[in-house]
Parts: sequence; C-alpha cells; structure tokens
Amino acid sequence: MRKPLEAEVSRGDLTVPQRAAMAVIVRHHGISLKDLSREVSLAHSTVSGIVDRLEKRGMLVRRQDPADGRITRIHPSAEVEAFVRDRIPVLSQGPLEGALKRATDKERAAIAKSLQRLRELLEEA
Repeated sequence: MRKPLEAEVSRGDLTVPQRAAMAVIVRHHGISLKDLSREVSLAHSTVSGIVDRLEKRGMLVRRQDPADGRITRIHPSAEVEAFVRDRIPVLSQGPLEGALKRATDKERAAIAKSLQRLRELLEEA
C-alpha cells in the first residue's frame, strides 16, 4: 500500500541517515545542526557531512538565525517543500483508500464493524 510513495522516495537516492535527516528537517523547519544531530542520534560531524551533501543536491538550505547570527538554521528547499505539500498526499493515497472509496456505504459500514471487532480481539490477547 505504500509502494507509490516508497518508490518516489527511493528515486531520490538517499541513504538511510540522509532520509532520517530530511524527515526531521521537514518536520522542524529551521532546526539547528546541534538539534538535528540529537534528533537523528548521530555525531555532529556526521550530520554536518550529511547536511553538506544534501545542500549540494539542492534539498535543503542553510540560513542564519535572525535572532542569533552565530546559529545557522536548516530548512527544506522550496522543491522539497513542494514535494511534501503536493506529491506526498497524492502518493499516499494507495490502493486501500481507492478500494474504500469504491465501496458502498453499506460495505464501508461492514468493514468498519469488522475492523472494530478485530481490534477488540487483538486487545483481548
């Protein structure tokens, strides 16, 4: 069900640490390198290298903190922001959502009831 999104993300040819860093950067616009290092549980020097490579690829930008010029903040690039805003919602609509949209109201109600029962059975275990 996640294949369309996973396929699109894999086309970005990012390593696992780069994906982790980008996920944090997208969630926390303007994160500092120190905070990013803590969030991804990697050494500051490792994250610095990751950020350098992602910046060269145009995936993020560094900006000075307006309140403290000594601190650099990391932001997703405009292209990444557009991808997150425009493409991820479309790619996230997988076959499950499509199937549920095609179901009748009666079928959706039966599915919901069955899922509720499944949840109850799992909670009993």
